[in-house]
Amino acid sequence: MKNNLLLLCIAAGLFWSCESDDTAEIIINDNSVVNNTTNNTTGGGETPEVTSVNLSGVFTENITLDPSIEYIVTGPVLIANGATLTIPAGMTIKAQPVGVNAYIAIQQGGRIIADGSASEPIVFTSNAASPASGDWGGIVLCGRAPINSTPDGSDDTATSEVGSLSYGGNNPTDNSGILEYVRIEYAGGAIDGNAELNGLSVYGVGSATTIDYVQVYEGSDDGFEFFGGTVSASHLVVVNSEDDSIDWTEGFVGTLTDVYVQHGTAHDKAFECDGFNTDFSNEGGYFSKPTVTNVTIVGANDASEAIRLRAGTQGIFTNMVFNDFDEAFDLDDADTGAGVLSGDLNVTDVTFNNVTTKLKNDTGAAFTEAEFIFGDGNGTGTDIATWGAGWTVGIN
Repeated sequence: MKNNLLLLCIAAGLFWSCESDDTAEIIINDNSVVNNTTNNTTGGGETPEVTSVNLSGVFTENITLDPSIEYIVTGPVLIANGATLTIPAGMTIKAQPVGVNAYIAIQQGGRIIADGSASEPIVFTSNAASPASGDWGGIVLCGRAPINSTPDGSDDTATSEVGSLSYGGNNPTDNSGILEYVRIEYAGGAIDGNAELNGLSVYGVGSATTIDYVQVYEGSDDGFEFFGGTVSASHLVVVNSEDDSIDWTEGFVGTLTDVYVQHGTAHDKAFECDGFNTDFSNEGGYFSKPTVTNVTIVGANDASEAIRLRAGTQGIFTNMVFNDFDEAFDLDDADTGAGVLSGDLNVTDVTFNNVTTKLKNDTGAAFTEAEFIFGDGNGTGTDIATWGAGWTVGIN
């Protein structure tokens, strides 16, 4: 009998176990294993070889996917505290096109190891015959790093917009695993204006987590959204996200290095950046302040805005290129203006190509363009042609 059968027998008996969890409407499917018969023509009664597995439910034991098996995400897949989901390089994981009802979430204390390569990326995509944005919900990481919607230094947590999953805490070096050379396609979507899933939703994720060489392609909501946390992410690609490509809030203080954003027509911001979550309050008493380096943003030559900075966000931006935008930077709110005056929000070495307005100041604070933008014309952006070769799609 082949090893695949043994693997699936173990999986059916052990890995598909569930725990008590406060997440609403999680269902463990009875039909999570779908058997397809191959090479069983002898009439000897051999057990059919398993070639397809449906994934949904809460996983409390480590699970390693088998490259010889096709996996279909049919509902919420939750990797619980203490469990690790391992996905070998080169695999493609598909999701049923049921919108935000199918997603993969790594809960606090869980981990994902999706460690691909440029020649063998790991792809998460739609199972639809004609895939489209919003076919499924994407990937969610929930960590124990600080967020400013809870008191600074506390272990208090918040809950995610979809699934009511806990995130946040007081461990800045928390580890949610590895996403490297990963492509997330046709994901994201909204239940309503306050409940959304993105290509990659990053909730309170700590600095020991690896997010490197990750693309979100044809997403229905944001590409990457960072809810607080301290994680450093690099080599990020967003192509044709219908809402914002990069979004942060709740006191995100990590780093973003080498970012390429390519807009579709009438899509929203390339970056939408909040110092805190205005649906709640700034309990932590500090603002988002990431360091953002080597960025190229390509617009669709429509009346769009590249970067909106608001709700007191701070941030140090260095080496940027903007192509084909009506507005480059739009700053809102008095707290955001205060960050410019204090030197906690500024841009150094930036080049504007076919940009009508470089800076729109709606903060009420008095500062000039030259006091916010330094080194105009010196930006070179990121070298997407080099580091994006072989594993990305849709780059102009």
